[in-house]
Amino acid sequence: MTTTRLKEHYKSKVIPALRKRFEYTNPHQVPKMVKIVVSMGVGIATQNKAILDNAVKDMELITGRKPIITKARKSISNFKLRQGMPIGCKVTLRDDVMYEFFDRLVSITIPRIRDFRGVPADAFDGRGNYSMGIKEQTVFPEIEYDKIDAIRGLNITIVTTANTDEECRELLREMGMPFERKE
Repeated sequence: MTTTRLKEHYKSKVIPALRKRFEYTNPHQVPKMVKIVVSMGVGIATQNKAILDNAVKDMELITGRKPIITKARKSISNFKLRQGMPIGCKVTLRDDVMYEFFDRLVSITIPRIRDFRGVPADAFDGRGNYSMGIKEQTVFPEIEYDKIDAIRGLNITIVTTANTDEECRELLREMGMPFERKE
C-alpha cells in the first residue's frame, strides 16, 4: 500500500527537524497527528430535518466519509431543544485518510479563504491539540456553490501526541500549516 505525500514528508523531514529542535533522544518522543475531527453544528435542524440531511451530504463530500449524527445532550427550552434531538454531525479521520485531508486542507482549502492572513496561532488547548473554524463550507473544492442550500461553518480539531502547545505548533508548522504572523 502506498503512503500519502504528507506522511512521507513527516517521516523524512518533520521528524528530524523536531528531534533537532526539541532534542528528543527517542524517536517515539516526536509528536505526531493522531486524528482530525471535523464537526458541523446545525442548530436550525430542530425545526427542519432536511437541513441536517443537507449538512450530512456536505460533510460527506468534504471528508469522503459518512458522518455520524450528533444529538443534544440536554434539553434547552429557550432553543426549543429536547434531549436526544439531532443537532449536528461529525467525522473522525485517522491514518492515511487523515493525512490526505490535512494535505488538502493546507494546500487547497485554506488558500481559498477570502482575506486570509493565516490561521490563528493561539487556538491551542494547552494539551497539544489545535482547533480552528471555517466560516463557510464553500471554500472546499468538493462543494458546488450552486447545489448548496445554506452557508454553514464547520470546526476542525487536530489531535496530536504533543505534550505542549509549542511542540504542537512546531509540528503543524513543519507540516505546512500557515499560521498568522505577529507584527
